[in-house]
Amino acid sequence: MKRFVEGVDRTQALLLPEQLDDYVSENNPVRVIDVFVDELDLAALKFEGINPAVTGRPSYHPAALLKIYIYGYLNRIQSSRRLEKEAQRNVELMWLTGRLTPDFKTIANFRKDNGAAIRSVSRQFILMCQQLGMFTEAVVAIDGSKFKAVNNHDRNFTAAKLQYRMKTIEDSINRYLKDLDTADRHEPQVAALKTERLQGNIAALKAQMQKLKEIEVQLQAAPDKQISQTDPDARAMKSQGTGIVGYNVQTAVDAKHHLIVAHVVTNVGSDREQLSPMAKLARSEMGTKDLTAIADRGYFNAPEIQACHEASIDPIVAKSLTSGASADGRFGKADFIFDAKTDTYRCPAGQIAIYRYTREERGLQIRRYWSSACTQCSIKTQCTPSAYRRISRWEHEDVLDAMQTRLDQTPDAMRTRRQTVEHPFGTLKAWMGATHFLTRTLPKVSAEMSLHVLAYNFKRMLSILGPQALMTAMRA
Repeated sequence: MKRFVEGVDRTQALLLPEQLDDYVSENNPVRVIDVFVDELDLAALKFEGINPAVTGRPSYHPAALLKIYIYGYLNRIQSSRRLEKEAQRNVELMWLTGRLTPDFKTIANFRKDNGAAIRSVSRQFILMCQQLGMFTEAVVAIDGSKFKAVNNHDRNFTAAKLQYRMKTIEDSINRYLKDLDTADRHEPQVAALKTERLQGNIAALKAQMQKLKEIEVQLQAAPDKQISQTDPDARAMKSQGTGIVGYNVQTAVDAKHHLIVAHVVTNVGSDREQLSPMAKLARSEMGTKDLTAIADRGYFNAPEIQACHEASIDPIVAKSLTSGASADGRFGKADFIFDAKTDTYRCPAGQIAIYRYTREERGLQIRRYWSSACTQCSIKTQCTPSAYRRISRWEHEDVLDAMQTRLDQTPDAMRTRRQTVEHPFGTLKAWMGATHFLTRTLPKVSAEMSLHVLAYNFKRMLSILGPQALMTAMRA
């Protein structure tokens, strides 16, 4: 017989069988999961089922089900049906749960009924990281990304989509009616078959049209004029130049250790209103007094930057380049130098533009400046096609100027942002697979995202500290 390593005989009886504990090494992540959940106060986190009923069949303890979910998300097993199978055959899960084998419905109901508590568990992990001194630099990068919901494009309706589909059906009905006229010219037997088929198609299209008219009524009553039939909270959003029906997940990631310190799931597609809420949430989770928040130009919003300033948060946001004058090859606003002492602007020709009046634009108080020398200016063609070059200044523009100064002093800020916050999104989407979310409605999706974030942070801390040190910190 050739010289190979041989396995154990399956039918060999053992006098002293091996313990289940022998199959799980001392550095196995399941031991960290076990310690983490055991150290949690599940009653304070408001998990359901902590106090079992006196009568009826005994239930599974929430700790066992939470361990199953954390293990599943750490190992890219998010489906309750797959977790049911793993609990029956996976040695690590057998060790973790004491060979408990809950069915998929029990596992799924735990996630559905304990969404708020699961989100609290994710925050508890960040609190532990805070106590370990992981956030000493107090710098975060903020970004958002679109994740797919359990809702097909065909089951999401907006006014434009509805009109397009109605027009498509009308065109199809008209085409079939013309085909009916053509069918009458054929032999009676052929004409009868074609007529029957075409009339069936027309009836089906008319039924579709009736359903669309019913949806049109619902659409008019919807607050945001949009309806998703599978997941009512999912919304159509732009993503990388294409459309997606899903959710906008906002994250704040620590720039030093790349831990996701805060996250929020929203169905608002734009990032414009998210800067100050995310920055304040991140500062609260990190337990720091001061914070620097870096974001891309999608977050540039003057009131949001002002809100950060008032909260003693230093935002660094790339400014959107929207100057029509610069696009046309003329002097942009950056070419006009503001003097705070005299409240005036100096133009490229050396003339002084003085304050004229204030007016409200989109809820903001905008001050207007211009110089009386514009009409005689020798370089007026390089400045404006109007009689005067009017310069607008927001009443809190000094906050934007201070932020631009910070950006100029930290030229690598945008690179830091990209290297910090974009990688977690790519990792999470790879773990999720093509379908992304498995649950429906915003509260359940938020709980599912919290499990993903907890798993991501778990892996980061295992990589940073190692299993033994992490378990010691959890027990402290």
